[in-house]
Amino acid sequence: MFNNLPIRNPQPDGGRFVRTILGQEHPARPPLFEYLADSERIIRPVVSAMLGHRWVVPGDDRASQAAYLDNFMAFWYHLGYDVIKFERGFPWHLPSVIAPDTATGGATERGWADEHSGVIRSWADFEQYAWPTIEQLDFFPFEYISQHLPAGMGLFLSHSGGPYEVLSRLMSYEGLALALHDDPALIKAVAERVGGLMEQMYVHLLQLPNVLGLFPGDDMGFRTATLVSPKALRAYTLPWHRRFAAMAHGRGLIYCLHSCGNLATIMEDLINDVRIDAKHSYEDAIMPVEDFQARYGDRIGVIGGVDVDRLAARSPAQVRMRARQIIEICGGRGRYAFGSGNSIPNYVPVENYLAMVDEVWN
Repeated sequence: MFNNLPIRNPQPDGGRFVRTILGQEHPARPPLFEYLADSERIIRPVVSAMLGHRWVVPGDDRASQAAYLDNFMAFWYHLGYDVIKFERGFPWHLPSVIAPDTATGGATERGWADEHSGVIRSWADFEQYAWPTIEQLDFFPFEYISQHLPAGMGLFLSHSGGPYEVLSRLMSYEGLALALHDDPALIKAVAERVGGLMEQMYVHLLQLPNVLGLFPGDDMGFRTATLVSPKALRAYTLPWHRRFAAMAHGRGLIYCLHSCGNLATIMEDLINDVRIDAKHSYEDAIMPVEDFQARYGDRIGVIGGVDVDRLAARSPAQVRMRARQIIEICGGRGRYAFGSGNSIPNYVPVENYLAMVDEVWN
């Protein structure tokens, strides 16, 4: 079923990935990239059944954490990836709405962002909130991966959740919308605290070995527009991305952005002001990746593109067909890395994910 997987003798080249994204090299086969893959439903079956490794659930001890990270790296390595994306975040203690997880074989519950009630609704809340500190962030997984990465591979790191996402979770989407009218100074204060903590984190991450760049995820849009006005994003969110990009560029590294939704009204900001090197996250109903690349691909790299709806609901043969279209069109143009349009959640059948990856090796 998967003629090319797993790859027994991979030859990863993280430098080639960067050169491809920057338009300095045009390989015959586009490199692979994936932002996230579900640990239990996607990574575990590959590691256990295909690679024959013993699966280890990470606990509070370093030994089990290291064993999990070894399997995590083996997953990407033996599927032919040149780079690994890894993220962790501060303990924000954000409110969530819990609902049953309806994915076949999934977890019993799924958490959703509480859009109605945030933990910061006033200046009193801001002062009383237990803001995390850099000392509370466990850098062990970042450091372990960077030091044990398979030879040739590169690493992209980030905080889990970007400046807009954390801001809107702390205040809630409704609370943020009201504060845009009633108390923009409060938004500014929250955004500054959030961005400042992320900046401290990135100072450390950018010093680790084998790091190729920063690759944060910050979903700023939905199907037809940005979640808040472009003006608000320019005031509270994009300046932080600009600062993070400058930090990466200052060390000779690249800055890529994963952001869902329709970002047409801020794309010029992202390209010209933030100075992203590449964009990730595409949905066919918004703009198929081929169309996005035709519009912006001469100025930034394009990463991913197979719509997650297709990955979740179609047959492996149909996934392969769509994958082949994207590989030939986007890969043919260059400055492109192949993968899903978003990530590989637990409701994507593992055989569909593997069909997508296998196709790039044909």
